[in-house]
Amino acid sequence: MLELLNAWFIAPFDYGFMRRAVVGGLALSLAAPPLGVFLVLRGMSLIGDAMAHAILPGVAIGFLLAGFSLPIMSIGGVMFGLLVALLAGAVSKMGGQREDAAMASFFIISLAAGVMLISLGGSSVDLTHVLFGSILAVNSTALVLIAGISTLIVVILAVVFRALVVECLDPLFLRGQSRRNGWVHSVFLGLLVLNLTAGFQTLGTLMAVGLMMLPATAARFWSKRLEGLIGIAVVLAMVASTGGLLLSFHLDIPSGPSIILLAGAGYFFSALFGRYHSLAAKLRRKTAPLSAEAST
Repeated sequence: MLELLNAWFIAPFDYGFMRRAVVGGLALSLAAPPLGVFLVLRGMSLIGDAMAHAILPGVAIGFLLAGFSLPIMSIGGVMFGLLVALLAGAVSKMGGQREDAAMASFFIISLAAGVMLISLGGSSVDLTHVLFGSILAVNSTALVLIAGISTLIVVILAVVFRALVVECLDPLFLRGQSRRNGWVHSVFLGLLVLNLTAGFQTLGTLMAVGLMMLPATAARFWSKRLEGLIGIAVVLAMVASTGGLLLSFHLDIPSGPSIILLAGAGYFFSALFGRYHSLAAKLRRKTAPLSAEAST
């Protein structure tokens, strides 16, 4: 039994690429889910997906200039992601269009532009690497960058945590108390861009948002408190990233999709058996009155 547990859960981490991959996955699991929780609370769940596509042209420009240089590609992704966020906000204010509608328009344009740039300057293999990532190919430089960005996100979140909570619950109150409302929103979008830029190397621009949103949405079935939502989402993301890597290693399947699909399995399990708003919770509410009547 011990030998089987060692072969499945410990032996794979004898390899350096697996150790780097799991550390990178755990670092992202600490930073991404709290952002996903705030996106859900703010009713902006699809904005994360839009921002993930928005960084693609910047990543593509970095690739054209320096090849697979993660620092250069990350800088390009951050700059272009922030540019798209600013443009979407400007269009929303000038034209009266909802910000999510403007963001959706820009992300479609960004996705097409990024794919075109990578296709013109590289091969289908390069395009696949950028779109879907390769967490098993994370080197020491990429690991330091991912860990550094994740640490920065956690620190900034801690600093602006109260303002974010107030903005989610009562944005009019925050706007009435000070002019920080716009700054809080801008800082939050900046953190989203940073997180997605850190995640594209491991999960690609198409799936980086998965580790942010799936644990956050699954946590809603288990807790109603913000602290509980964040804690549960982080744990689910850690389990998904580590478990997905192990499944990828043993079954010889792609690592990125394994992680996201395992996070998706956690979401479906939560939707079926979670404490709140799940199928099981609804069945319990229906049977509870019947049980009370039978006892009387």
